[in-house]
Amino acid sequence: MPRFAFFGSSRFSVIVLQELKKAGLIPSLIITTPDKPKGRKLVLTPTPVKEWAIKEGIPFLDPAKLDDEFVKKLDSTCHYSSNEYSCDLFIVASYGKIIPAAVLAIPKFKSLNVHPSLLPKYRGASPLQSAILDDTKDTGVTIMRMDELMDHGPIVAQENASIGEWPVYEDFEDMMARIGGQLLAKTIPAWISDEINEEEQDHSKATFTRKVEKEDGLIDLNSDPYLNFRKVQAYHEWPQAFFFVKHAGKKIRVKVIDSSFKDGRFTPERVVPEGSKEMNFSDFLKGYGKNHPG
Repeated sequence: MPRFAFFGSSRFSVIVLQELKKAGLIPSLIITTPDKPKGRKLVLTPTPVKEWAIKEGIPFLDPAKLDDEFVKKLDSTCHYSSNEYSCDLFIVASYGKIIPAAVLAIPKFKSLNVHPSLLPKYRGASPLQSAILDDTKDTGVTIMRMDELMDHGPIVAQENASIGEWPVYEDFEDMMARIGGQLLAKTIPAWISDEINEEEQDHSKATFTRKVEKEDGLIDLNSDPYLNFRKVQAYHEWPQAFFFVKHAGKKIRVKVIDSSFKDGRFTPERVVPEGSKEMNFSDFLKGYGKNHPG
């Protein structure tokens, strides 16, 4: 089994790593993104992948840029045969940065990416949120060989997944990452043994997603109730769905933490009015009901 380096940064990445570990596949090197300030006090915080690497005792790199200097360092690291960090394959899962062609060209067995959609559908930064918003319940995970374009490379393996009722984003992410990690664990041995014939994507059928913005969470309580529910589920982690009310002469943002959709009706269950604590929607109506837009 060749040694491999793993590029990732998010919780999705960690779940993929855990599935690989269960299959006896441990990266010799991890590449993640730098620590970022978090919270009100802006404390520098490592990525979930960096935390996982430290816990597992795996060496890591967290470059701010994948520039020429880093490429040379990574190339020499991976190709130095007596180095314990040497690697013949790159695995990428939710890394968060565009990886230049010079990096992808380093390993002998090239670079594989796990993407939580059935490519060429939902290329880009938010495939999971987009699937929920579009109510695409027949979805899946793709393993592709990476090229220099975003989610453009040939397909190596795919696995379908069918959704019943939409879970919140975090649960959907967990499910798809586990499917992706398990599929990857089965794919890697066959890939390095040259038992897989990759298949070019049908680029004419490609659809694209974009980075989620804070304003995307806005819902109109007087419009499409099922879309409102899907927004709550899709944006449950961030930015969270919200609506506005007027209260005491002020315009107040109200976050919807939990909701239900039954018999064609959307009902917020738990909300957080701006400047207040989380509460039941029924309690919110008692205090803000006169100005409730729905």
